[in-house]
Amino acid sequence: MELNLEGITLEEQKELQRNVVFSTIEQLKAWARSNSIWPLSFGLACCAIEMMGTGAADWDLDRFGVIFRASPRQSDCMIVAGTVTKKMAPLLRRLYDQMAEPKWVIAMGSCATAGGPYVNSYAVVKGVDQIVPVDVYIPGCPPSPPALIYGINKLQEKIRYEAKTGKRVTGS
Repeated sequence: MELNLEGITLEEQKELQRNVVFSTIEQLKAWARSNSIWPLSFGLACCAIEMMGTGAADWDLDRFGVIFRASPRQSDCMIVAGTVTKKMAPLLRRLYDQMAEPKWVIAMGSCATAGGPYVNSYAVVKGVDQIVPVDVYIPGCPPSPPALIYGINKLQEKIRYEAKTGKRVTGS
């Protein structure tokens, strides 16, 4: 966006261009949403230990604005960490439905993304994307805390991209 800068010196023009930012309300909301993600932790197996470690002092997710919540009504992101059984699937869906819009889902670990080593079991869901729409997949068994931080950073980028373009993109 170009400014009409008549009657202003060149030095004042440069100062204005360095200090004035133009944006839309949607992009401002997306920036606020992406920097204040409140995930509902849904830990089911060994990946949950890594998720807890990521929120602890060594890795400190608070510095990214990520604060774990215990209630789906206060959460805008669900981190599914571990093996999802067919008995647990309806409960996972109910919690997802109780979350307010906009909401996002992170599938953490090979069990949540594709069933993991239990993929041939009769009781295991072959990927949480069969129950809820997944926005970010984090591979590994179990994924390390830096991998979860990377996945959260990708989700933040995705939130800002969706606000800029107006397009909802799933499964990155």
